[in-house]
Amino acid sequence: MTDTGATTLLNRTFSRLFGGWRGAAARRALAGALDPSLPDDDAERLRQAMRDCLEGKGGAVSARARAADLGQAYLSLDETGRWRFLEIVAREFDVDADGVDRAIARLQDATGPIARVAAMADLRACLVPPRVRLLTQFSSLPEGIKFLVELRAELLKMADGDPALGALEADLQQILASWFDVGLLELTRITWDSPAGLLERLIAYEAVHEIRSWTDLKNRLDSDRRCFAFFHPGMPEEPLIFVEVALVNGMADSIQALLDETAPPIEPDGADTAIFYSISNAQRGLDGISLGDFLIKRVVDALRQEFPNLKTFATLSPMPGFRRWLDRRLENGDGDDLLSRENAGVLAALLDQPWPDSPEQADELREPLLRLGAHYLIKEKRRGRALDPVANFHLTNGARLEGLNWLADTSAKGLRESAGMMVNYLYKLSAIEGNHEKYSGEGRVAASARVKGLLKT
Repeated sequence: MTDTGATTLLNRTFSRLFGGWRGAAARRALAGALDPSLPDDDAERLRQAMRDCLEGKGGAVSARARAADLGQAYLSLDETGRWRFLEIVAREFDVDADGVDRAIARLQDATGPIARVAAMADLRACLVPPRVRLLTQFSSLPEGIKFLVELRAELLKMADGDPALGALEADLQQILASWFDVGLLELTRITWDSPAGLLERLIAYEAVHEIRSWTDLKNRLDSDRRCFAFFHPGMPEEPLIFVEVALVNGMADSIQALLDETAPPIEPDGADTAIFYSISNAQRGLDGISLGDFLIKRVVDALRQEFPNLKTFATLSPMPGFRRWLDRRLENGDGDDLLSRENAGVLAALLDQPWPDSPEQADELREPLLRLGAHYLIKEKRRGRALDPVANFHLTNGARLEGLNWLADTSAKGLRESAGMMVNYLYKLSAIEGNHEKYSGEGRVAASARVKGLLKT
């Protein structure tokens, strides 16, 4: 998703929430009384409002109104005020350390099974910080779950290097992970006839291959294409994650060809291959909550039911960390053993040129970059897993590294991140479980003979 598109949708969401909660919070109107930067005097009013919210006086209607009031207060603040708001939640509504010590002492002193069970229950309750209860109260509001997802997205940007905010972010991730269990999600096909607002979100959230126009989007939703997304009942208008699929014959090796708006659609019932060419996480606030692997499995099942002739399920994927890794290696020059045979100085010089426009330079780079790409995908690891995040995702899901494709993505982004190369990962249904076990247990990358052969050339 582009930063501009994400910011626009976030602002619209917060504006909609602010208006939607106005009625519920009308009698309190904390938001209108706070300075946007939340100075100390206003911060104290906010603390008291949070305490009132936790006390829960007046029943469910009053609790809902207090939560709406707090939510509106947050939305009315500027960046500094929101940071101070979250600092208060994180630091002043944390676990009561003294209470935990007392609960541990009671557990140690407990005699008999009944007393021990009661003491352990007390300890578990003490370990849940009050801020968790505070956050969950927003779920009862219209679009309150969306608010918490966006709140975590903001926390992820603020929490770096701040232990208190980091702990608050972890609490919120745990809450959202329980609410966004895959069993609660609905798989929906998106078509050209879907609501305009949803199609607009699709354009904004696309994170792999930018959707350049409505014509481009229509082409991606044509008869030989499929787009599926997960939705949550609490966010019915917001895709959580979506995948774009092309129904083709044979393994696709170029994103330019796949997205060519002038190419006529093929008869989908005659296709033998489904190519997953874009998977986009639409909600930054759900980072770290696994949805993509379940999405692929569900979509494969849906496609097999609709098109029994499909025999091959594969991807056409970027390797977004390749150029960053290669550039670091090139900084070492010819002293790098891996690059010594490739002549690091010549590679560096060529990569600084507009080489895709020169057939001679592109031909000179082809073999060394394909070899280095294979090495990067198979050999470069972090904590026993593939260094490239896209490779790690598909290998964890049980796919096989099937092929590297030269000049498969000549967009500015494709050249900048992957040196124009793209990767086919093959989901062979009979081998998925074995590939997953070998990769997860031993870090072994399942790869075709063609890709392994690149390491030996």
